[in-house]
Amino acid sequence: MKIDVEIFTVNKRFPLTISRGTTAKTTNLWVKISEDGIEGWGEASPFSVGNYPQTTQIIQESILQIAPNLLKKHPSERQQIEQVLIKAQIPSAAKAAIDTALHDWMGKRAGLPLWQMWGLDRNVIKPISVTIGISSPQDARKRVRDWLEFMDVKMLKVKLGSPEGIEADRKMLDAVREEAPTPDLYVDANGGWSLEDAQQMSLILADMGVKYIEQPLIRGQEKKLVELKKLSPIPIFVDESCFTSADIPYLAECADGVNIKLMKSGGLTEAMRMIHTARSCGLQVMFGCYSDSTLANTALAQLAPLADYLDLDSHLNLIDDPFGGALIEEGKILPNNLPGLGVQRSAFAA
Repeated sequence: MKIDVEIFTVNKRFPLTISRGTTAKTTNLWVKISEDGIEGWGEASPFSVGNYPQTTQIIQESILQIAPNLLKKHPSERQQIEQVLIKAQIPSAAKAAIDTALHDWMGKRAGLPLWQMWGLDRNVIKPISVTIGISSPQDARKRVRDWLEFMDVKMLKVKLGSPEGIEADRKMLDAVREEAPTPDLYVDANGGWSLEDAQQMSLILADMGVKYIEQPLIRGQEKKLVELKKLSPIPIFVDESCFTSADIPYLAECADGVNIKLMKSGGLTEAMRMIHTARSCGLQVMFGCYSDSTLANTALAQLAPLADYLDLDSHLNLIDDPFGGALIEEGKILPNNLPGLGVQRSAFAA
C-alpha cells in the first residue's frame, strides 16, 4: 500500500485559551493510504502533554520514515501493521492517522459506514458539548451567545484553571451560567488546580449543578486524585492522565471516567480497546479532541454510540476546515451513511 502525507493549516474562529496557553491555529497532517483503487483518509493533529510534545514536524517525519516498511502490507492486515507501528515507537498522533486511514479504507472497500459495520445505533448518540475557553466574564458571555446563535447547544464545557486563581474561575463560570441557564455544564481545568483548590471548587461546582470535573490536577498527581475523589461530590474524569487502555486499570481508584482522544490513543483500534477496558473497570467514557478538523472528529464519531459524553466540537470553531463529514443535528454529532468515515473535501479545500 502507498502512504501520502499532506500538510494543512486550520484557523480558529475564536482562539481557545486553557490553563496551558492559547491556540489560534494549528498545522495538521492529512494521511492517505492507497490500495486496489481505494483511498483511505486519516488525520494527525499536534498536541503536547507534559514532557511529551508531538509537533507537526515530529509526526510528519515519523510517518515518512515508517511508510517504506508498510509498502508490502495490505490495508486489511491491520494487526500486522499495528505491530510494525508499535515496534517503531512512532508518536501516537502518527499512529492515529494511519490507523484511521486503514479503517476508512476498509469501510470504503465494504461499501459501508464504520458505525454500521460495528453494528452501532446512531439513535443513542448523546449531544456534544461546546467549549468556552478561559476568559473574562464579559468575553465568556459573548462566547456563549456566539455558540447559542450557531447551533442548538445542549451542553457547555467551560475551561477553568485560570492563572488568576479560582476566584477568577468562579466569576467566569457565574457569567456563563447566567448567560445560558439551561444547557448542562461541565468543567475542564486541564490540570490547572492544586489539590486544595480542586477540593474547594468541587463543592462550589456541585452547588451550581455542574455534571463533572475533567483533569482537575496536573498529570503525575494521580495519587492526590484518590484523595480528591473521596471528597468530591461530583464525578472526576481524567484526560491528560490517560493515553491508552494500559493506563485505565491504574486510574479506576482515582477517577470516575476517562477522556478518549484519537491523537492520544493512537487510533480507532486502541480507542475501542479503551472503551471496553474502561467499562470493565466500572468507568464512564467521554470522547475529546485537540485542534482536530472534521476528518478526525468524524472518525471518532463513528464510535459515538458507545460514549457517555462527547466533546467533539473543535471543527465547529474552524473558519477553513478542508473537510466535510459528520452532521450536527439537534446538538448531536451524527456520522453519515457514506462508506468508511464518510468524509469528503469541503468548499475550503484548495
